[in-house]
Amino acid sequence: MGYRRSSHAVYDTKYHIVWIPKYRKEIFAGRPGERLKEIFVEIAEQYGMEIDTMEVMPDHVHLFLSFPPKYSISEAVKILKNWSARRMFEEFKWLERKLWGGELWGDGYFVRTVGDKVTADVIRRYLEYQKHEDSSSQLELF
Repeated sequence: MGYRRSSHAVYDTKYHIVWIPKYRKEIFAGRPGERLKEIFVEIAEQYGMEIDTMEVMPDHVHLFLSFPPKYSISEAVKILKNWSARRMFEEFKWLERKLWGGELWGDGYFVRTVGDKVTADVIRRYLEYQKHEDSSSQLELF
């Protein structure tokens, strides 16, 4: 991952997102977990997202990804959850019986923004530096 471009932005965003299936059921062992990974890759390609790393555990999902700033975090999660649920229910009919509420995913998620070199400390120093320097040399900190 590095700088990415869209029609109106240059960005380097990375997010670690985790969520669980409804009732934290252990349903992603074996073929369902492998297929879910494939589905996430397909969704990411369709929406301009880039998956750096992904782990599908029997009872939860970890994604380390980047997506365009036109999507909020909640929109990106909604896209991934909605499309993956629809496809998984179509391909694995037994999921509907296992998850009696008709929903694949639990309501919430965990998210953390991640930076390679630009840490909170670097941003604080950069903002403090702004008070004392002219704008022509401001990007040298990065």
